[in-house]
Amino acid sequence: MAAMSWRAAVLLAVSSGLAASCSRTPAAPVTFNHDIAPILFTNCAPCHRPGEAAPFSLLAYADAAKRAAKIADATRERHMPPWLPGRGDFPIAGERRLADQQIDLISQWVKAGAPEGNPADLPPPPSWPDGWQLGRPDVVVTTTRAFTPGPSKEDVYRNLVLRAPLNSGAYVRAVEFKTNGAPIHHAVIRVDVTGESRRRDGADGQPGFNGMMWDNAQDPEGHFIGWAPGRGPIVSPDALPWRLEAGADLVVELHLVPSRKALVIAPTIGLFLTDTPPARTPLTLKMGSKAIDIPAGQSDYVVTDTYELPVAIELMSVYPHAHYLGNEMRVTAILPGGAVKTLLDIPHWSFHWQQDYRYVTPVALPRGTRLTMRYTYDNSRDNEHNPSDPPVRVRVGPKSTDEMAELGLQVLTASTADATTLMQSFAERDAQANVALGEQRVREEPGNAEYRAFLGGAYVEVGRYADAIPHLNAALKLDDRLAGVHGDLGTALMAEGRLDVALVHLQRAATLAPKDETMQFNLGNGLKEAGRAAEAGAAYTRALAINPDFADAHANLGDLFFRSGRMREALSHFERAVALRPNSAVIQTNYSSVLAASGRYPEALRHTRRALELNPSYAPALENLARLERMGVR
Repeated sequence: MAAMSWRAAVLLAVSSGLAASCSRTPAAPVTFNHDIAPILFTNCAPCHRPGEAAPFSLLAYADAAKRAAKIADATRERHMPPWLPGRGDFPIAGERRLADQQIDLISQWVKAGAPEGNPADLPPPPSWPDGWQLGRPDVVVTTTRAFTPGPSKEDVYRNLVLRAPLNSGAYVRAVEFKTNGAPIHHAVIRVDVTGESRRRDGADGQPGFNGMMWDNAQDPEGHFIGWAPGRGPIVSPDALPWRLEAGADLVVELHLVPSRKALVIAPTIGLFLTDTPPARTPLTLKMGSKAIDIPAGQSDYVVTDTYELPVAIELMSVYPHAHYLGNEMRVTAILPGGAVKTLLDIPHWSFHWQQDYRYVTPVALPRGTRLTMRYTYDNSRDNEHNPSDPPVRVRVGPKSTDEMAELGLQVLTASTADATTLMQSFAERDAQANVALGEQRVREEPGNAEYRAFLGGAYVEVGRYADAIPHLNAALKLDDRLAGVHGDLGTALMAEGRLDVALVHLQRAATLAPKDETMQFNLGNGLKEAGRAAEAGAAYTRALAINPDFADAHANLGDLFFRSGRMREALSHFERAVALRPNSAVIQTNYSSVLAASGRYPEALRHTRRALELNPSYAPALENLARLERMGVR
C-alpha cells in the first residue's frame, strides 16, 4: 500500500526514536496502563499530542481506546509508525519500527476489549518543555501573522518569510518545526541573506509569496532542512552544524494539498545552537530524471538514473522524492570490484511520509562507484492513491498530480577540489537533463512558446548557442514580450559573434524587465564586449541597485574599474564578490590579479592558492602562481 490522505486521521504518527522494547509477554490480559501506554508514549505521542501535526492525541486511555481497532490495523500493516525503508546494507539512524512483539501486544489488547487496567501501572506521561521535543530552543522564530488561504482545488506553494532574531551569526545544530495544528503536507526551510524575500513578502496582501524554489533563498550550505509529518526534529550530523548569519531570513516553502475549507497557517521554528563551528562542510547533490511520461493505466513504469563517482565520497544521507504514483524505490551502489550494496530500499512508497534518511555511520564509496536509483510508478486504477480516476497521462512537474523522480545526496569529500569536481559534474548533468526535457516537449508541441523558450535556454546553458538561436527566435515570434528569451537570445548571438543584433535583444530584455538584475547584468556584458565601458558600468550598477549581493556583477564592475586604473573601486567590488562567492575559482583568481597589481603580493598569493584549492587545473590561477613565485613571493 502506498500513500495515505490526511483524512486517514485514525492512523498514528511518530516523530523520532527507536521503538520501545517490551518488558514481558504477559500471561494476564494485556492492558493499556501496563502494556500499551509505554508503546504509545514512546513511539506515537511526539506527534499525537495537542498542537502537533497529528490530528488527535494519544496521551490518554480514552483517546486510544476509541481508536483501538484502527491502531491495531495501522501497526499490523506497518503504516504506523511511519517508516518507509526496508532493511538495507547500512543502518539508518532514527529507525521507527515497532518490534513484532509490540505489534502483537496491541493486537492482544484489542482482542481483549481494550481494557484500561490498574491505574497504578500507568507510567508518567511524557513531557516536553514548552511543547518542544528537543527541549527549549535557543531561538524561536515565528510568523508575524498567519497565512489564511481559502478553499482550493489546486496545490498551494507558499513561501513564508520569518525573521531570525539574531544579533550575531550562529551555528545551528538542530531545527524543530511546529505546524501548530495546521495540515501542512511538507515544508522546506531555506535561508535568504539578500533581503529580496523580505521585499516580496506580503505584496499580494497575504504573508509571504507564491512559488517554488525561490532563487534568492538557498539551502544552508551542505544541508537540506525538510520537514514532513512524522519527521520530527531535523538534527545535523555530529560536528556539522550550519551557519545562520545575523540579518538573514528563514524562508519556509510550504506545500499545501487541495483543501475544501479555509486554513490558518502559522508555523513556528525552534533553532538549537552551538558555539562549535563545523569540522567539515558537506555537499548536497541530486540525481533523478525529468523525462517522466507515464501512460494512463500503466502499473509498472520505471525511471532509472546512474552516476559514476569521479571522486571518493562519504555518503551521509539520502532523500528520495516522488508523488502519488510512486510505488517502489531502490538505490544501490556498485563498487569498482563489482560488489552491489543496497543504500535504500522502499518497497511501498508514500507521498505523505517523505523524509531524508541518515546513515548511522557515513558510507565510504570509492571513486568509480556507480550509484543507481530505480523508481517504479503505478498509474493504474489498482493504485488506490492515484489522484485521477480514470487514470490520465502524467509527466514531470511540481504539482502533486504531476510526478517527480529525485534522489538527494548529502556527501563529504576529502578535499575542496573533489567537492568542486562533484558540483560541476552534477551541474552539467542537470543542464543536460534540461536539454532532454526541452527536446521532448518541443517534439510534442513545436508551437508552444514556453517549450521553445525552455529548450533554447537549456541549449544556452550547455553552450550550444547555434542550436539555441532558432528556438529562441521561434518563441519570440509567438510572444515578443518574453524578457528572459530576449536575454538568452542576446547571450547566444553574442557568443556566435553577432554582437550588434545581440545588443538589440539584450537592451529589449532590460527594458521589458527593468527590475530584473540578471537582464541588466547581461546587458552590461554585451556593452562591455562592445567596448562601451561606461554604459556597461552603468548597467552593472543598475543590477547591483536591484540586488546588492549579486557577486558576478560586483566582479565584472570591479574588472571595469581595474582596466581603467581605478584600483580602489576595483578592490572594493572584488572584495565583496569574494565574500559572496568564496568558492569561485574565477573570482578568487581575478581578485588575486587586482591585488598583485596593487602591490599586495602576499594577499594575491593567498587568493591564488585558494583558487587552486577549488580548481587545481585552472590555467589563469596557475599562471598567477607562476608569476608570483618568479617574483619570489612566498
